Amino acid sequence: MRKWAEEWLAQHQVNESTRRNYQGFISNHLVPALGARTLASVTIPDVKKLQTAMVNGGLAASTVNDRMNILRAMMATAVKERRIYESPCDGVPPIKMAGAAVDPDEIPTLTEVYAIAAAMSDQYRLTVWLQAGAGLRISEALGLTSDCQREGFLRLRRQISAKANQGDCVTRFVPLKHRTADEYRDVPTPTFLDREIGNHLKRWGTVEVDGVEALFAPRERGKGKMPTASTYGYHWRKACAAAGVVTPDKKPKYTPHSLRHFFASAALANSVPIHEVSRWLGHRNIKTTVDTYGHLVPEAWDRCRDGMQQALRPSPVLAVAA
Repeated sequence: MRKWAEEWLAQHQVNESTRRNYQGFISNHLVPALGARTLASVTIPDVKKLQTAMVNGGLAASTVNDRMNILRAMMATAVKERRIYESPCDGVPPIKMAGAAVDPDEIPTLTEVYAIAAAMSDQYRLTVWLQAGAGLRISEALGLTSDCQREGFLRLRRQISAKANQGDCVTRFVPLKHRTADEYRDVPTPTFLDREIGNHLKRWGTVEVDGVEALFAPRERGKGKMPTASTYGYHWRKACAAAGVVTPDKKPKYTPHSLRHFFASAALANSVPIHEVSRWLGHRNIKTTVDTYGHLVPEAWDRCRDGMQQALRPSPVLAVAA
């Protein structure tokens, strides 16, 4: 399986990001579980066991399904090349995913946001406000550079690479999700966030990395590594524990992504049009935003109640006029 995975990957001409995705699955999941097995010896129970292991390892259902699709393609090619008679993946259905709509219980309260920010280490406190106050993804927040800040808004062009702290990293900054290298996204910033960014710059300054002035790079050259979404998890867990924002089994009650949910829900609750929220979040299309947050628009509930009331039980005044 290890050898076949290498051969299969070599057959595919894909971009760097996709290749990293494929290689990550092969190195971190496929090879440890099945690498020493022959193609013909892999069974349906083996594939199910691999799928379950990824779920138990904390990967989201959508991520597990993406990884399993890589294995499906790999084994389908093996069938086409007559290396095996049938694919064991055919007997393993994708994981059923819950609806895209965010559960209101997954959105931190304002008090919890403040508590997490207060408990966050000083150098990374700004990331909390960038996510909660401007809806940035954690990779976008960690990849913030001084040239992003404009008068009353941020112009985002890049995010931190998942491999930024590895020795073989080609570039520490990559294009935004769903964007090419020459595209950008503008996000308005409230006054308090402009002040928070200014305070961070006064205290910590910037560090030149790959030709740009990064806000969250290690303070001393040659010491420490660039933070990534993965390494940031340590600081997040520590802050949630210190703030008491944890589950009964002492795990963080939320993830950094929950702060984007806070941003979206707060904007919608304050009557910001959902198509604007979609643009600022950087979603591929507005359907994603509507599916995820549409149920949080308070006016929609009121409009529905009023409309159905008038349609089915019109007021006496209206009934007489009619």
